[in-house]
Amino acid sequence: MPEVASPRERYRAQMRAEIKQCAWEQIAAAGASALSLNAIAKQVGVSGPALYRYYASRDELITELIRDAYRSLADTFRRARDSGADLAELAAALRDWALSDPQRYFLVYGTPVPGYHAPADTTEISDEIMRVLLEATTADRALSFWTRLHGVLSLELAGHFTGMDLDPVALFAKELSSLQDCPPVEGTFKGA
Repeated sequence: MPEVASPRERYRAQMRAEIKQCAWEQIAAAGASALSLNAIAKQVGVSGPALYRYYASRDELITELIRDAYRSLADTFRRARDSGADLAELAAALRDWALSDPQRYFLVYGTPVPGYHAPADTTEISDEIMRVLLEATTADRALSFWTRLHGVLSLELAGHFTGMDLDPVALFAKELSSLQDCPPVEGTFKGA
């Protein structure tokens, strides 16, 4: 029989989830660099110092959000892989994931949060994402896939195609097609 959480543990988990939800709302409104623990405390109805019982610092909260974002994408990739996805389907999964929550995407793949330094173990989850790509293609093609498609996605999500006579869906598809048609470049990726 699974261990049942105490009322205190359930309340703590609920508060942490509510704090994270408020943090995501703040990030969506003003970006990660504007994250304010005092504003979150007011929003959830606790004092500023009381919030520190749930997250010891702003960095701890940001780390939790980054881990959640990476976990979400890693799970998306794993589900796609487990259902037999090829490189094009992984690309579609990446794009759908990014478009479903641009702020989550920018937290992990956008401009770094000033003054924030992620703990080393945070990248362990992101490594899962790359492993799925490495299973789907060669190391060099996986790296090209990752950099070029993130480039297109970042420009699209940041609104840099606005006012251009450009279809971001078609551009993304063209980049993917170009990646699939090019022979892999040997010897440029040392992470495999």
